[in-house]
Amino acid sequence: MDLHEALYTTRAMRRVRPDPIPLDVQARILDAAIRAPSGGNQQTWRFMFVDDPGVKGRLGPLYRDALSTLWTTVYAPQMARAAEQPDDPEAAAFMRVQRSAVWLADHFEEVPLYLFAFSQGDRSGGSIFPAVWSAMLAARAEGVGTCLTSVMAMDPAATLEILGVPDGRGWSFSACVSMGYPTGTWGVAARRPAHEVTYRNRWGEDSGLEIPEPLWPPG
Repeated sequence: MDLHEALYTTRAMRRVRPDPIPLDVQARILDAAIRAPSGGNQQTWRFMFVDDPGVKGRLGPLYRDALSTLWTTVYAPQMARAAEQPDDPEAAAFMRVQRSAVWLADHFEEVPLYLFAFSQGDRSGGSIFPAVWSAMLAARAEGVGTCLTSVMAMDPAATLEILGVPDGRGWSFSACVSMGYPTGTWGVAARRPAHEVTYRNRWGEDSGLEIPEPLWPPG
């Protein structure tokens, strides 16, 4: 797959089929992930695939509880705005994301595979998220849809206990990536133009760029 196609079309794909992901596909995803850079090349990371129904059954309630909390705290203003102005384009876009997230919560146990990422002594995520993103790009090349979430960090002790992460060794939960063959289609995600969120040399200064439309595919 062309690198730019992967970069432009690797968006959150939460709605997936229950079909299992073959081990050789999983191997290629993880082997690509660990080629990512890490701080000082320390590689203080661990990864865990979760596909056991019993384990997913214990994690599912944690995910649903955490997501429910988000709707009434972090995303409460957006939820209120969507209720008051349902025809507003931004509100409508937010509600599409919300419905997608709720689908994943409701079907958590049916998703065939999750990739959990852990880091040691680095709560910033700077040494683990390049590898997580590489895993998601590699999954895209394999036709596997992904979605990164960290909401289970709201109850990290319970998550670590369920997954058997050893206590007292500095391991922290960094991210969970759902994986499955998507029910939808791939496409370039709609985003605010890059020049609207980019400055040059000093905050608020014009970047000198103008990118009104996606630059891929060429022409």
